[in-house]
Amino acid sequence: MSSISPQEIKSEFLRSKMGIAGMSILGILIIISLLAIISIPGETFSEWNNPSNWISYPKVAIPGWVNLFLIEKIPEHKILENPTERIESSGDISVVSHQFRLNFDYDDFPNDFIYEFSAKYSGAPLLDVSVVRPDGMKLNFLSTSLPNSDTSTIHTERIFSTDESIRKNLFLQSEKFSFPIGKLSSEDIVFSKIKNHTPLKGNYLFVINLYGINAQNQIPESTLIVGGKAFGVMGTDELRRDLAIGLLWGTPLALFIGIVVAIASVAMGLLYGVYAGYRGKKTDEAMMRFNDVIYALPALPFLIILSVTISNSIFLMIGFLTIFGWVGIAKVSRSMALQIKTRGYIEAAEMMGQKKSKIILRHILPQLLPYAFASIAISVPAAITTEAGLSFLGLGDPSFPTWGQILHDANVYGAASRGLWWWIMPPGVMIAITGLAFVFIGNALDVIVNPKLRR
Repeated sequence: MSSISPQEIKSEFLRSKMGIAGMSILGILIIISLLAIISIPGETFSEWNNPSNWISYPKVAIPGWVNLFLIEKIPEHKILENPTERIESSGDISVVSHQFRLNFDYDDFPNDFIYEFSAKYSGAPLLDVSVVRPDGMKLNFLSTSLPNSDTSTIHTERIFSTDESIRKNLFLQSEKFSFPIGKLSSEDIVFSKIKNHTPLKGNYLFVINLYGINAQNQIPESTLIVGGKAFGVMGTDELRRDLAIGLLWGTPLALFIGIVVAIASVAMGLLYGVYAGYRGKKTDEAMMRFNDVIYALPALPFLIILSVTISNSIFLMIGFLTIFGWVGIAKVSRSMALQIKTRGYIEAAEMMGQKKSKIILRHILPQLLPYAFASIAISVPAAITTEAGLSFLGLGDPSFPTWGQILHDANVYGAASRGLWWWIMPPGVMIAITGLAFVFIGNALDVIVNPKLRR
């Protein structure tokens, strides 16, 4: 192996179209990782498998951008969290009013609507929920008293459009429609035209009034959810989780797993192979026979057994991947060390009485650094795909939203047979793109450091 300076590596790499393409993709992935870490709250990461954290999201909703390509628009899931608040009082009666405005411009009815709130009050205030439609019609949903309390208390509740009391109240207003509404759901009635059962487009105003007597009531938290069949950039899965968050978090996790495993395995293999090659004789023979034993072990079955019997922690998985990843590097670095130790400056260092460890660290290992960088880049995709494969088999760490874990969940819930392409394709594409970036970089470096390929 002929020596090549860092400046030569840099200049040759910048002339490689493949290397520049790989670095560009890697740069984008790093930016995505930083955005995920900075913009997404940490509790979202830790609550990935907590169903209550995603209760406000829809099940298996298609990405919202799909509407750009459809003639008939699918209703998008809306989470309205910033109502217009008004507080009025007349004599002993006070009213806290929250108003939500919704622009409904879709060709199908929403799935449902939910009102989530917490009210701070004393006594037994009256909660009134209604909607003013685009055609001016007002429909009353609910009028109910909150639980009585002699002292100031906070009451939290979710009101669902599927409640039978809401449907009965809407049915009592059936004379406002010119067609029978007896078999329709609450959301179908609210969003239907007067003359026929087709969606009424326009601006809706949802009004929530809290009436109290001799009390200053408050509604600290107030959210209106209008259920739809489309949501966000990447849609949702069967557990209502926002797949865009999973894909974003999966990027730094994939880079972390791939880079850590690659660096650790290359460092282990490099030190092991160089030491064996330099010492030679019985030491070399014994170390290489041990290397052959590890090399002969089937990695995937052993990884599966270790994950099942010991732990499926992502950190232990990184350790297992490192254990099985260094043997190939050791063989190549040993052969390089055998060539380098015959050179004059190594013999001169030995004659001067330098320690063997110093010769290895100062005179042999620096010669192998270009090869090490190329090996690291090429080893990253193998680590990422192996982790994804183990996670897909259900042997990964379920507490981390890796791309392999997302594909595992998609397989468990039959996403392929149900046509839920947005649950399958994005994580698969991200795995392929990430692997491709490091393959491009590794191949470009390999061409530079390999004399035969350079010629």
